[in-house]
Amino acid sequence: MTESLMETNALGCTPDSRAVATRLAALSHPARIEILKYLSASNSCYCREVVDRFDLAQSTVSQHLKILVDAGLVRFEPDRQRSRYAIDRAALADVSASVAALVNSCCSGR
Repeated sequence: MTESLMETNALGCTPDSRAVATRLAALSHPARIEILKYLSASNSCYCREVVDRFDLAQSTVSQHLKILVDAGLVRFEPDRQRSRYAIDRAALADVSASVAALVNSCCSGR
């Protein structure tokens, strides 16, 4: 059995496909897209700054940030008693490249 076949699960998903799916799922909420846009405009910011920018409760913003961190799209750094967040530009570039490759492979026969 080849190595790539051994790395697939019962559905035939490779670890790379699962990682892309996780990141795309994190991008599936409009508030998280807006949070990413806001974070991309600065090197990093505190959770409070994100809360002040959007008409969302602090707990809601924290949950959205947690999903983005868990997906690897945003980095979290504790800063004393506050939470600092920064966009992971390399991770977003990887998502972009994966989507572009998928579109190219699906549409190359046109």
